[in-house]
Order: sequence, then C-alpha cells, then structure tokens
Amino acid sequence: MSKIQIFDSTLRDGAQAEGISFSVSDKIKIAKALDELGIDFVEAGNPGSNQKDLEFFKEAKNIKFNNTKLVAFGSTRRHNIKACDDANLNALLEAETEYVCIFGKSSRFHVEKIINTTLEENLEMIKDSIEFLVSKGKKVFFDAEHFFDGYKCDADYAKKVLKCAADAGALCAILCDTNGGIFPDELIDIIEDVKKNVNIPLGIHAHNDGGMAVSLSVISVLHGIEQVQGTYLGFGERCGNANLSAIIPNLELKRGYTCLPKGNISMLTDVARRIAEISNVKLNYQLPYVGSSAFAHKAGMHIDGVVKNPLSFEHVEPTSVGNERRFLISEVAGKSTVLAKIAKIYPEVEKSDPRIANIIETIKELEYGGYQFEGADASFELIVHKAFGKFKSFFEVQDFKTIGEGPSDLEEYSASAIIKVKVGDSTEVTAANGDGPVDALNEALRKAIGRFYPVLNDVHLADYKVRILDGKESATAALTRVIIESTDGVRSWSTVGVSRDIIEASFEALIDSIEYKLLKETD
Repeated sequence: MSKIQIFDSTLRDGAQAEGISFSVSDKIKIAKALDELGIDFVEAGNPGSNQKDLEFFKEAKNIKFNNTKLVAFGSTRRHNIKACDDANLNALLEAETEYVCIFGKSSRFHVEKIINTTLEENLEMIKDSIEFLVSKGKKVFFDAEHFFDGYKCDADYAKKVLKCAADAGALCAILCDTNGGIFPDELIDIIEDVKKNVNIPLGIHAHNDGGMAVSLSVISVLHGIEQVQGTYLGFGERCGNANLSAIIPNLELKRGYTCLPKGNISMLTDVARRIAEISNVKLNYQLPYVGSSAFAHKAGMHIDGVVKNPLSFEHVEPTSVGNERRFLISEVAGKSTVLAKIAKIYPEVEKSDPRIANIIETIKELEYGGYQFEGADASFELIVHKAFGKFKSFFEVQDFKTIGEGPSDLEEYSASAIIKVKVGDSTEVTAANGDGPVDALNEALRKAIGRFYPVLNDVHLADYKVRILDGKESATAALTRVIIESTDGVRSWSTVGVSRDIIEASFEALIDSIEYKLLKETD
C-alpha cells in the first residue's frame, strides 16, 4: 500500500484546546517525541500570532530532527495589501522552515460575511500569498478552510479556490471540515468530485464536533487522500481534532498503509503517555489503541476467552502499538481473572500452586472490607509479590502527623506534614508543606527517603479519587476508599487504601505507590 503523509498539529491546533497551554520547552519536547515516532510534518505554531511561537522556531533551528519537517502556520495576505507587505507572511519567512501551511477561505459565506471581501479578491489573496512564499523558496500546503461547508453552499467556487492554490504552486490542498459537521456519505461524494478537478495531492483536516473525525479521516484515505492532518491525542478547539493515535494504527494495521517508519508503530502508546504528561493532562483511559483500558478485560467470560485465544476479544495484539493486556479484578470477574493476572507476573506458576488460593482468599477478604482492585493494579501486584515471598520492604514509616493551615476562605488549602521514616539503619524525620494534607504527606515522605532512592524525584501524583463506602455512618467516621494514580512521566500506576480516616486511607495508597515504583526499579 502507499505512503500516507501524517501531519500533526498538536502544537498549533491542539494548543487551542481548552485547558492546554504549552511553554516553549513543552513544545520542543513534544516535537522531539513526534520526530522520534516518525511523524512526517509537525505544524509547530503560528509565528505571526504570538511571540512564544516565534521563540520556538528560533530555538528549533538548533535542533536536529531525523524524521520530521517542522511547518510554520499562517493565513493568506489581508485584502487590499500586497503579499510582500503582509506581516503574517513575513513572519512565516522569519520562522525559516522549509515547509509552511497557510489557510484561506473556500466558503462563499465566509468570504462575503466574515472577512468582508469579494470572491475574486479572495482568490487573488490566495494566489498572491502562495506565489510570494514559493518565490522565497518555501514549500506550501494550502488549508482550504470550511471547505465542505463551502462546497455545499457553492461547489464551483470551492473548487475554484483549490484550483487557484494549485496553479499558484501549492504542493497539497487540504480539505478542511472546520466546523466538524460533514457526514461520511457527503464527504465521499465531494472528494470524488474534487479529484476530477484538482491536479495536486489532497489532504484531510477533520474536526470532531460530530464525533466522526477519525472515521472521516480514514474514509478519506480510502478514497485517495494522501495527507492526514490531526493532533496526536485529539486535542483541539471545541470537541477536538482528528485523533492521530487512532488514525495511524487503523491505516497501518487494518488497511496496510504506511504512516510511520517500519516498526515505529510499537512506540504509539509510549508517545501518547509522554505527550499527555508534557501537556499536563490525564490520558483518556478509553482512547483506542493507546488508552489503559484499550485492552482491559473485566467480565469473566471475556477473560476466559482471551486466555484461550486473544482474538476472541481483541482486534489487534496490544504489543503491536506498545500497549498491554490487563485483567481487571472486580465483582464480575472470577477465579480465572486472578489466575490470568498472576500468570502475567509469574508466568511459570502452576494453577495448583497453593499460593494462588491464598491470594484469592486475601483478595476476597480485602474486597469485603471495602478494597477494590479493578482500578488499582499496582496494589494487587504488591499482594502477589508478598504471597510469593518476593517483596522487599524499602522503608518503614514509624510515625506521621498532618496539620491544616490557614483560614477556610483561602483559594488553596495549605497543610503541613511531619513524618518519621526508617531506611535500613537510618532514621529520618522530615516536614513538608503541600496543597492539602495528602500532598503534604507525599512531599514529606519523598523528601525523607529521596536521598536513599533518587529515582522517586521523577514520581508525582496524577489523580486522586475518594469514595465513601458506608453512607449510613456519620460523615467523619464513614469507611473511605482512596485510589491514587501516580506517574513517573513514562508510565502510570494506581494504588488503593481503605480506612475510616481519609488521611490514613490516602497514606496507605501513597505508600503502596512508592513501594511499587521501587520494586519495579529493583526488577
């Protein structure tokens, strides 16, 4: 099958998503991760719109990218001004990238009602801008903004825009579903018509407002589109952009297209986690292919089937995209679930091993007491290691105390913690502040043992969930379950604690988290 160009706009379109704010350092780290994966083009920002993007392009000049071409993004010239005098176009030149991508209006409505110019002037703006950039040695991609809506409004004019861009020297014309409202059947008909009238390669840029951005992108490729634009985790305005971490494996694994350098698709999940971490967002656990639940099995029938033959409930092999199969401990999972999870940790264990029965009995007792291991795989794994005599205690907490600070109307609830920890023959007493008692305990504990285990410097809390288990008790004495998710920036793991004291429950989960990390480092 043919090569499909992958054009990632995480650093430009993705930066426009609610809750996303990249620093220059963040953008460089993400660009390097995408380069390592083998993404063809990374649209790294709009140098004409803000100083941060100009600074990024300045710093990026000193970075060697092996697979990726950086792309500067901007718009066509303003109406009633020469291209050579347009500040935005000159900013694209200042970015000094080999490739640039500019957008122009392809919808009659937007030309006449939004930018308030004539249809002919809009064509001249597109022509002048592309010719100017090409004359300066740039390779130009043209984003036909609002193309599908424009086509439905005035198909002839929308196609004129594409022809204009092609005649002016654009390498590729990208059909943009800017509002995210096109349907697959409409898209197919439009693409087939456009292919008859435009003689340069076509691309697709889909937004997810209708929940179909991935499908639209894949369908476009099946109908001759050669470049797919999107963002790696689907970040973007409103409902987001087409999710490249789903599009790439769909095309490569299901349809045989080449999107990445050979073998690199196995890096898909790792890069997803890294980008989520740099972006300071929790990776959606239900994302196809790269989410932690993408290959997670809970029902006993499903687990039994997967153990016998993974094809029974998995559409691809998890390792093909760098992910892993998970069996969830829950009230709907039976003995086969526990056996399968233990076998992942100790593959050589026999079903008749008495330690398995002990583990199952321990799990039952703990679950009766309020524990839940479906979302706390790390705590379950520690139980297994202890049962097999493979657990090593790295430290002993001898005492701890938390103190709340400040009036209740403060925007952030501050607290401090004091902790006494024994590591080998050494005893450490440490205090720390935090945003609340759990954060303070976390800081104090890591401070106390950090000099013994510097690897913990990379670990931090990613999520914190609390559930009251017996509402009939008074609010201050209710049985409480706490699940903590921790990360070291590469992988994430979850642990659980249960107590009638929320601080004790949190601290139990916190200790498990650190013990798990240290155990993995020892392995």
